[in-house]
Amino acid sequence: MMAGMSSPDASAPLARVRLADVTPSIALGPLDGRYRAAVAPLVDHLSEAALNRERVHVEVEWLIHLAQHGVVPGAPTLSAAEEQYLRDVVATFGAAEVAELAEIERTTVHDVKAVEYFLKKRLADAPAALGPGTVLPHVSELVHFGCTSEDVNNLSYALMVRGAVQDVWLPAATALTDEVAALAHEHKDQPLLALTHGQPATPTTLGKELAVLAHRLRRQLRRVAGDEFLGKINGATGTFGAHVVAVPGADWPVVSRTFVEHLGLTWNPLTTQIESHDWQAELYADVARFNRVLHNLATDVWTYISRGVFIQIPVAGATGSSTMPHKVNPIRFENAEANLELSCALLDTLSATLVTSRLQRDLTDSTTQRNIGPAFGHSLLAIDNVRRGLKALDVDVALLERELDENWEVLGEPVQSAMRAASVAGVTGMENPYERLKELTRGRRLTADDMREFVAGLGLPADVEERLQALTPAGYTGLAADLVAYLDR
Repeated sequence: MMAGMSSPDASAPLARVRLADVTPSIALGPLDGRYRAAVAPLVDHLSEAALNRERVHVEVEWLIHLAQHGVVPGAPTLSAAEEQYLRDVVATFGAAEVAELAEIERTTVHDVKAVEYFLKKRLADAPAALGPGTVLPHVSELVHFGCTSEDVNNLSYALMVRGAVQDVWLPAATALTDEVAALAHEHKDQPLLALTHGQPATPTTLGKELAVLAHRLRRQLRRVAGDEFLGKINGATGTFGAHVVAVPGADWPVVSRTFVEHLGLTWNPLTTQIESHDWQAELYADVARFNRVLHNLATDVWTYISRGVFIQIPVAGATGSSTMPHKVNPIRFENAEANLELSCALLDTLSATLVTSRLQRDLTDSTTQRNIGPAFGHSLLAIDNVRRGLKALDVDVALLERELDENWEVLGEPVQSAMRAASVAGVTGMENPYERLKELTRGRRLTADDMREFVAGLGLPADVEERLQALTPAGYTGLAADLVAYLDR
């Protein structure tokens, strides 16, 4: 610093505009900020607003269910128009309703009670829409009848997660897996020098290696697609206590089961105050396992890029490094790795936390379940990045051919195997085949001439020698190309 110049104290606090006051759209986390576009479809299923909409949905359907089946004596039957009016409350649930619920909750300091009051107001307002003859104002006390908050919450979360999985995550994961399978078919005949422990090994094909990953991913998708979504509606401690006192003549287990099944869920007859969440733990474990297989794909593709097997197609205008202009970085796969790890960490925590609740109820599940969205969001973001990364890859066929031609020692395996078979068939001079090939090849680079000279001196039957003399590293891929067909079976 030049004499006479002073520097401001860098540690002194500076007056700044509070970013949180600028606009509500400034997000604390990257999923609602930088990566919003990639994960936006999940908002309709796993956001706080979606939770409140599903709560309204469950309350509406419970009211209709009770009325339709005459469960509570004296309750009027609803007309088709009245049922539609109620269901329209759910269908039109938007920004204004979100704000209204938030305002009610500021008074109730209870989210589910706010939903109850919100819906009761809609019943009171019904005559203005349906005419003075509507019975809806008279069924106000059927809203939340016999329910504890968790009767509504567990069903809402089951509907939310089912929608997120079936409508968003599973289609994206399936599309990715189909794209990997398509690449496997495209490159099924492309010979590739395999590396086991990072060392040259029995050649394979690029397509077969991609098929292995596609096959693994599809297996996990089948598990996810087959997972159940459970629900219950049985009161404060799962006993139907209030129900049987209020309406002793009803078959409450049947009412409960038919309602849960009406929502498209699997009925859980035995619970405490909460549905036990075991189905969630099972689902999240399956999604996490898919994530981990996809992580393996991302690291393998990254390594293939590093080796030069895959060439990345540059994106016009993109920058790989702020100082090294030549770089095209595998950022899609690195981003995917990190987001898959974050997703798995959240899914593992959800699985571990949700299966335990002290005695008949504690609140650990309440805040935990609010992180279901980020858990799926990080996975969906990773899927998006891998898909985009795969679309920007090409194969350096010349490099693959060169690698294979530089590693003739990998033919030590088929030569010693042929010697073993010849020995079993009674051919003399085939002693110690493994040891002889080990002495020839271990730690050495062989040329085509080296290997062919060795084979010529073995005294093999003519047809076997001819077969081995014709063999090259590129031709030594076994049934790899044919195995890719198992993806379609």
